[in-house]
Amino acid sequence: MGRPAARQMMGLVMWMGVCAFALSIATTTAEHTAPGRVLARQKRDWQWNFLFMEEEKSDPPPHYVGKLKSTNYRERTKFIIKGEGADKIFWVNGQGDIYANRKLDREEKAVYNLTAYLIDMDTGETVEPEAKFLIQITDLNDNSPQFPKKYGGSIAERSPQGTEVLTVTATDADDPTTANGKIAYKLLNGTDLFDINGQGTITTKVNYLDREKQSSYVIVVHAKDMPGMNTGGSATTVVTIDVTDINDNMASFTKNAFRFTVREDEKENTEVGVMDVEDKDEVQNKDPIFSFKLQSCKDAFEITRNPRGDAAITLKQRLDYETQVEHRCEVTLQEDTLITPHDKAQGLITTATAVITVLDIDEPPLFTQSAYNFSIREDIRINSEIGTVSARDPDKANLKIRYSIDDPNCPISIHPDTGKMVTTKVLDRELVPVHTFHVTAVETGLQGLKSYATVSLVVVDVNDNAPELTNITNIYMCHNEAADMVIRTIGAIDKDDHPQRFNFSLARPSSNFTLIDNKDNTASIKVKQGGFDADDQREYVLEILATDGGKPPLTSTTTVVVSLCRCGPDRNTENCKAAYAQTGVSVHALIAILLCILTILVIVILIVLRKRYQKETMVASGKNSEIHEQLVTYDEEGGGEMDTNGYDVSVLTSARNEGSARPAPGLYAVVKKPPAGRADMAMMIEVKKDEADHDRDGIPYDTLHIYGYEGPESLAGSLSSLDTSSDNSSLDYDFLNDWGPRFKTLAELYGVDGSESDYPY
Repeated sequence: MGRPAARQMMGLVMWMGVCAFALSIATTTAEHTAPGRVLARQKRDWQWNFLFMEEEKSDPPPHYVGKLKSTNYRERTKFIIKGEGADKIFWVNGQGDIYANRKLDREEKAVYNLTAYLIDMDTGETVEPEAKFLIQITDLNDNSPQFPKKYGGSIAERSPQGTEVLTVTATDADDPTTANGKIAYKLLNGTDLFDINGQGTITTKVNYLDREKQSSYVIVVHAKDMPGMNTGGSATTVVTIDVTDINDNMASFTKNAFRFTVREDEKENTEVGVMDVEDKDEVQNKDPIFSFKLQSCKDAFEITRNPRGDAAITLKQRLDYETQVEHRCEVTLQEDTLITPHDKAQGLITTATAVITVLDIDEPPLFTQSAYNFSIREDIRINSEIGTVSARDPDKANLKIRYSIDDPNCPISIHPDTGKMVTTKVLDRELVPVHTFHVTAVETGLQGLKSYATVSLVVVDVNDNAPELTNITNIYMCHNEAADMVIRTIGAIDKDDHPQRFNFSLARPSSNFTLIDNKDNTASIKVKQGGFDADDQREYVLEILATDGGKPPLTSTTTVVVSLCRCGPDRNTENCKAAYAQTGVSVHALIAILLCILTILVIVILIVLRKRYQKETMVASGKNSEIHEQLVTYDEEGGGEMDTNGYDVSVLTSARNEGSARPAPGLYAVVKKPPAGRADMAMMIEVKKDEADHDRDGIPYDTLHIYGYEGPESLAGSLSSLDTSSDNSSLDYDFLNDWGPRFKTLAELYGVDGSESDYPY
């Protein structure tokens, strides 16, 4: 901005400041008056011009601002200022001239508030009361407009003329109330398509923007202050305007025919292929709809739009090469969301053909059903037929099919050739109501392909379970029960699947109780007549018949035990129950205990009889036998006391010659401690041998095995003393009596007393 223009603007601003300052000094301070007097406005004695200062002065400081004047000014008076910038920025001399010691910037601070007063330099008293005044900084156009950022906007293609795109805003630090701070906008390019107003709003000038022709525009916006003048500051910014897409272009197939292949064993929902579609619009506006013309294609295939907007063909059902090798399907395309009128294009393909070829595959057997359901009565006999499953080879070879059931616990078997199934076990609905198993079908070819089918066999109920009574345990009755008193209500259950209807009655009449059928599947046990003996704590047994509602009906007989208790007036049976629980034993428990005792007794008796029989047999068989047979052929040393396998101890019978008498086993007690006198050694040995023969737990006498006999064929004869009678012996053992008390027992065994002839052999 030139200096003349700046001065003009400053003059305008100064007049505005004068008005403001005049308004401020119109406010005066009232003088203090006596009470009751009306305050009067005091006339000020200050006289000064309004103070203004231009910003950014180019000459060196100090810069003259203005002059303070007062009618009370004298030679010995002094002006004092205080307030914003006093003594730092502004100062006053003795004549009241105000100066600024540096240049100022209005954009930093536009107005300074100060206060002036006049004092007497001699006394220091105030000559003129203080008064406020303003120093206003006048604006220069020293700031250009600025854009805070780059701008970007968007507008849909084919938008109407005058549609707002975006608004740009430039800022200027100069005084907005003057031309220095006012801004005007204009476009430097793109004026044929866009326009901008004084507020910076950009709008369209046409209605035929086409994204497919041009998707974005870059325009330059110019901002200038001091509108209408050739001088002033300016700035520019770049604005990018994107044209957004709408669905105004028709989609089209990329070619007239598409070819695909698919295996005949592919499952449903398998993708066959994709028919490519092109569209000038963006993918979010690529919105075609596809459909088959032929019903056969609609039955076999599904056509949908994939995420890219193309036509995806998938299997709706499995194909069969043997039935149809090739499928030709015409596919049509249309767009319901297309903007009209849409952009015309040449060569659009809205109908195309999909040729789908089926590839032959060796397929597994195909069951007539994927699941079979049969039912059969639970009382049917074994080997009864329940039904037949069937499968075939879907290929042209038509191979033979064989059937099997792999579950070894399955109660059903299947004929391998016909698929007929029969029962192999008795069925029980109460155990397993439904049998589910898998049947395997196998081709007889080299690959042996398999397939499976599920079979469910429902076992139909037959009334084969008699009803069972419930609530029949721990039935107690007081001795003072009154007649017709109900002591227990019983019920019944039935495992069979039929309406639960039960009838109750007594199998045998009771003189003490009656059974009342309540007709609601319960029955009540009542006392016929009261007055039981309290000391006769016994149990009463009732046989109750329960009949179910099956066809034919079944009846069960159950024994119910009623225990008699001594009760107080309140008929409380809790004490009675505790007593039975502590001292009483049920009938079933007693029977079990007795059976156990009898079993143990029988086992003990059998063991005793067996041992006795063995002893008698061994004694009878050993009277006339010899032991030399084993002893002669036994040429090894004995195995010691624990050797019980080297020979049979039972053959050690008699050490006497053949035909000699064998003493009874009972003589061992006599020989163990014979009476005083000469004893026959042979007799004692016989008794020892007899004890060893019949005592299976005894230690074998190896010494007899070693020197008992040499055998009848030996020329040396026997070295044993068994054949030597004590009568012919010349040995005298009477001297043992002289050896003292320690040899008394030995002397009694071998000594001879007067009763030697009376000792029994």
